[in-house]
Amino acid sequence: MKIDILTLFPKMFEGILEESIIKRAIEKKIVEIHVIDFRTFSHLPHHQVDDTPYGGGSGMVLRCEPLVAAIESVKTAESKVILMCPQGVPYKEGKALELAKEKHLILVCGHYEGYDERIREFVDEEISIGDYVLTGGEIPAMAVMDSIIRLLPGVIKEDSYKEDSFMNNTLDYPTYTKPADFRGLKVPEILLSGDHEKIRKWREEQALENTKKRRKDLLEK
Repeated sequence: MKIDILTLFPKMFEGILEESIIKRAIEKKIVEIHVIDFRTFSHLPHHQVDDTPYGGGSGMVLRCEPLVAAIESVKTAESKVILMCPQGVPYKEGKALELAKEKHLILVCGHYEGYDERIREFVDEEISIGDYVLTGGEIPAMAVMDSIIRLLPGVIKEDSYKEDSFMNNTLDYPTYTKPADFRGLKVPEILLSGDHEKIRKWREEQALENTKKRRKDLLEK
């Protein structure tokens, strides 16, 4: 998979690309990631990319020309262009699974007051990571990228994510490790029994109980 990230603040991505699972996926050549400063596509003085809104109002709005030029510089017939936007469709695990099958993603990170509305004519879909507003689309792009890359074949073992929260509209079951007794808080005896079938059934039941307790709305779906 190839991922192009269009942003005004490329240095924000240095940490996430140089650590942990994403770094290993890059080194294994499972994913190729490019961070592009779309300011370089502006032909205005000082590479200006924003301007005041028509009709008045507060803040500055991102102009069409540099963003569209940046998109078109990397877009191919296999590309899916995604606008990171609080007005977008709420991001779910199902969408991560869907996007993990794509060959090329272009993630567009906004900033300031927002985008010129006409930019929407040049993207395939819009994604929001929650009903709140951040200073820009960089953190949402990182979240989307991380959630997708971990699903790519060869990045982590399939067993590590196939029973994750949200994979079956339930939350994950509780997990434990050593010591078996921590300040009187003990690991459930069934996990020490060695009976794998009983453990499997117990985990299924606990996943359901966790979901009932914390996210009953998932079961209603």
